[in-house]
Amino acid sequence: MPESLKQELLHYAKYLIENYSKDISQEQHPLKKRRSGILKGAFILPLPDDFDEPLVDFKEYME
Repeated sequence: MPESLKQELLHYAKYLIENYSKDISQEQHPLKKRRSGILKGAFILPLPDDFDEPLVDFKEYME
């Protein structure tokens, strides 16, 4: 192998060791806290009267 390729490979190996040998626990990001109320208004209550009725799309399956 040519000397220039050996040097390039050595530099790349040093780069990988330097950047990826850190302790994994140090790289973990802190968990984001959950926000309450982000789904406010997404559900309409009270439920419609036909809520428990079979869906038309599943009529063949239900027969």
